[in-house]
Amino acid sequence: MVALTQILGFLIMAIVASVASAGEPVVTYVFGDSLTEVGNNNYLQSLAKSNYPFYGIDYEGGRATGRFTNGRTIGDIISAKLGVQPPPPYLSLAPNDDAILQGVNYASGGAGILNDTGLYFIQRMTFDDQIKSFEKTKEAIKAKIGEEAAEKHVNKAVYFIGMGSNDYVNNFLQPFLAAGQQYTHDEFVELLISTLGEQFTRLHQLGARKMVFHGLGPLGCIPSQRVKSTRGICLKQVNLWVQEFNSKVGKLIASLNKHLPYAQITFADTYPIVLDLIENPSAYGFKISNTSCCNVDTSVGGLCLPNSKLCKNRTEYVFWDAFHPTDAANAVLADRIFTTLFH
Repeated sequence: MVALTQILGFLIMAIVASVASAGEPVVTYVFGDSLTEVGNNNYLQSLAKSNYPFYGIDYEGGRATGRFTNGRTIGDIISAKLGVQPPPPYLSLAPNDDAILQGVNYASGGAGILNDTGLYFIQRMTFDDQIKSFEKTKEAIKAKIGEEAAEKHVNKAVYFIGMGSNDYVNNFLQPFLAAGQQYTHDEFVELLISTLGEQFTRLHQLGARKMVFHGLGPLGCIPSQRVKSTRGICLKQVNLWVQEFNSKVGKLIASLNKHLPYAQITFADTYPIVLDLIENPSAYGFKISNTSCCNVDTSVGGLCLPNSKLCKNRTEYVFWDAFHPTDAANAVLADRIFTTLFH
C-alpha cells in the first residue's frame, strides 16, 4: 500500500507541478490489457470484447465503450482527478489525427508480454504490437511538428504500462496451451522478464523516458482462479508465482534505470492494496470479494454476457466479472492513492 501510493503519488505530484509551472497539458501513452483498455478491440476481429450489455451500465450514458467493467477504469478516474480526458483508443484515430499529441491508449484485451499469449482470442494487440503502433504514432508526430519537437514531446510524456496478467491467466495457467506444458515456472518467468527487458529498451529507443509499470495483483484470488479450488479460496501457488514475477520486474527496472540514459522507469507495486481490498472488503465499504457481481460462466470465458444475471447492488462487489474490478472498486483504488498523496 505505502509503496504504491508513494510511487504514484510522487509521479502525480511531478505531473501536476509541471503542468502548473509550464501551462502544458499532461500527455500520457497507455500500454496494457483489458484492465486499461478503452475500446481498441472494438475495431478487431477479437473474442476478447466488451462492447455489449452489461458492460458500461454505470458509465456515462449507460453504454458499453469497450472497457472491461461496468463503469470506469482506474485510468479514467486518475485522469479526471488530474483534470484531463483519458487518452482515446489508438484504433479509433486516423493516422494523422491531432489527438495523438494529447496521448493515446494502445491497451488491448487479451494482450500479453509474449506474442502467443491470448492466441485463442484471434485478434488482439500484443505488447509488441502496441510498441509498433506507438512507433507509427511518433512518425506521425514528426510529420506534424518536426523531428526535434517530436523528440522532446515523447521524452516529456508519461508512459503507463500494465502487462503480464494474461501471460499467466490466458497462457501459463491454461493446461491446454504450450507454455504451461513446455516450461517450468522458473523458465517461464525468466522468459517473461527477458522479453519485457527488450520491450522496455525498445520504448526507450523510441524516446520514452518516464515509464510506470504496474505490477500484477493477486491473480490467485480473482474469481476465475478461485473456482479451481474446491473451497473457493485463493490459489496460494498462483499468488507466489505473481510475487516472484513482481520481484524480478522490480530488479529488472532497477537495472534498466542504471544502464539506459535518462531512463526514469518506476515499478508500482499494486499487489498489497488489491490483496487488502479482497481480504478486507468491509473496510472499504464492500460486502463480497470472492465472486463476481455478474453471474458469469467461467467455462466459456468468464465475461459478463448479455444473458447473464447481475447482482442487486453493484457497489457491494469488488469484482465485476471473473477477471475485472467493478467501477466501485476502481474508484476505491484510485481514491486511496489520492487520499494518501494529499494527506
